Amino acid sequence: MSQVLSEPIPALCEKALVVHERLCALYGCPVPFFHELDPISELVSSLLSHRTKNADSGAAFRELRAQLPTWEEVRDAPVEQVEAAVAHCTWPEQKAPRVQEVLRRVTALRGELNLDFLAALPAPEARVWLEQLPGVGPKTSAAVLLFSPLRKPMLPVDSHHYRVAVRVGLVSPSVSVGPAHAVLAALLPPDWTAQQVYDHHEVYMFHGQRCCYHANPDCGRCPLLDLCPFGQKRMRTKSGDLRLQGSV
Repeated sequence: MSQVLSEPIPALCEKALVVHERLCALYGCPVPFFHELDPISELVSSLLSHRTKNADSGAAFRELRAQLPTWEEVRDAPVEQVEAAVAHCTWPEQKAPRVQEVLRRVTALRGELNLDFLAALPAPEARVWLEQLPGVGPKTSAAVLLFSPLRKPMLPVDSHHYRVAVRVGLVSPSVSVGPAHAVLAALLPPDWTAQQVYDHHEVYMFHGQRCCYHANPDCGRCPLLDLCPFGQKRMRTKSGDLRLQGSV
């Protein structure tokens, strides 16, 4: 799906880099990778994180590993045991069987629970391989390839990242989060390293969490305000409301 925006693609690429530079200046780059999970562990962690706060999905992942220390044990355990272990995350009754289904599928395709072979594949091919697994879409595949020691420069887009990108005008709100992965990745330099792509994702996420909130974003202190049609419109509306109140 193509995005419908007024700016041409070269201008959007330049804008994406300006946004990246300003957010890196604000939050600090390079951003340390937040953990070193092997690819299978990162895959399970990402599946548990869907629509779940990081603290809750992290707790679910740790409890699962504590109760069932190997992925073979998770794969072969009664589904009720896996569901109880991941109770901290949202919809454990859906995620438990999905995780087991994915682990069984990897075993069927590879003969073992190991995804290290993806390191030898070009990033787009590795992504296609992962997305044949049930429930694995562009965010999960990118997370596995970027966050794990595979360190392939694939861009995940979470809800915070997406919100910032839409508001500054890098992607149309008519493009949903899934297709937005390809749109936003295409705006980045093709020679960027995994660290640069990771920085890009993280600073957008930080900004969504710390300033560009879903409700009541703090546009007045945003370093992107001069680039942000959403913020400018919101500030004009607030100014108009204040003037109207002052005239009463």
